[in-house]
Amino acid sequence: MVRAIVGANWGDEGKGKITDMLAQDSDIVIRFQGGANAGHTIVNHYGKFALHTLPSGVFYDHTTSIIGNGVALDVPKFFKEVGEITSQGVPMPKILISDRAQIVMPYHILFDQYEEERLGKASFGSTKSGIAPFYSDKYAKIGFQVQELFHEDTLRTKIARVLETKNILLEHLYHKPPIDPDELFNTLMEYKKMVEPYVCDVSAFLWKSIKEGKNVLLEGQLGSLKDPDHGIYPMVTSSSTLAGYGAIGAGLPPYEIKQIVTVVKAYSSAVGAGAFVSEIFGDEADELRRRGGDGGEFGATTGRPRRMGWFDCVATRYGCRIQGTTDVAFTVLDVLGYLDKIPVCVGYEYEGQRIDDFPTTQILEKCKPVIEVLDGWKTDIRGIKNYDDLPAACRAYIEFVEKQIGFPITMVSNGPSRDDIIYRTSTLK
Repeated sequence: MVRAIVGANWGDEGKGKITDMLAQDSDIVIRFQGGANAGHTIVNHYGKFALHTLPSGVFYDHTTSIIGNGVALDVPKFFKEVGEITSQGVPMPKILISDRAQIVMPYHILFDQYEEERLGKASFGSTKSGIAPFYSDKYAKIGFQVQELFHEDTLRTKIARVLETKNILLEHLYHKPPIDPDELFNTLMEYKKMVEPYVCDVSAFLWKSIKEGKNVLLEGQLGSLKDPDHGIYPMVTSSSTLAGYGAIGAGLPPYEIKQIVTVVKAYSSAVGAGAFVSEIFGDEADELRRRGGDGGEFGATTGRPRRMGWFDCVATRYGCRIQGTTDVAFTVLDVLGYLDKIPVCVGYEYEGQRIDDFPTTQILEKCKPVIEVLDGWKTDIRGIKNYDDLPAACRAYIEFVEKQIGFPITMVSNGPSRDDIIYRTSTLK
């Protein structure tokens, strides 16, 4: 069986924990898109980890962790991450890397930094991990697949050809020094040594595994609203964040994806620029940020303070729909235990009219939230294992959100560790 875990909103929904939890029942966990530009925070008996490229199943001996062809593979960062987890006592994970995965080149990171500097106030709030230049090159057909590292003659020729245009941009647009082709070739040969033991035909491996009845978990990065087609364009990421892309980015048939677990936060948070209708500011935001997540709401990759907001039913309903959600995992509910009253964004107001469907970016930027206020439960809910043992106001909040978004909440996370989870039967008819 193939399951996907994806985010409904802007990312930062708590997917790492849910993936870590569901990996217990999985044979294979595969990253199918994105790169080291986002992070999944995991707390387990080994400690606390912020994973960026490694799949969140690496903490289990029985799982194989795969980098799919849809991933932007930053080779040094990937192996640095492997070293970091093993140095903290995690056994060396079983790793496979797709021979069709493409490599984040050293110049991608440089171009990302230089372009953000050039744009100044008009910048996209990039993590400067090289992701946009990487995907630009991939679709311009001048990217480098892992398999090309093993064909040195053609690799040298391609490097020379690609650097002709890259060096013109570096010298004349950014006024930076050019790249030496021999130095770049030597760097790629170092990458080759690092990846060589792990490279394989991942799609063939997955086809065989599915035929053998293995359980496969697709792990997505970021969330629906950061998808380049269906998100808040242009303030989006450069790879599809949707479960549907899992079939492409992993290399398996789309009909094999049987369950799509969409992770939804009990309030809203976002890193980076872009429309955010339910955003809050000042002391109210600071308090929620300080209490949020495990140790506060700060980006796992950038360390930037996240923008905070109340739960957005419009954005989440859309985010779940576009993912093809079968199950919602509702996370960080415990954080809201300090509030007497909990505001919820139940609709948008645009030019004096209420709208309930998530609009395109130009309209979204002019929307104001329509707020409904629910009672808080004013108690710590960590440690509770049974849904019926939650305070009545807490259950009412969950059931209100479920009805608003129209997708079944089957998992409720009430703490940072993988054991802080409550399974429930949906109340949706």
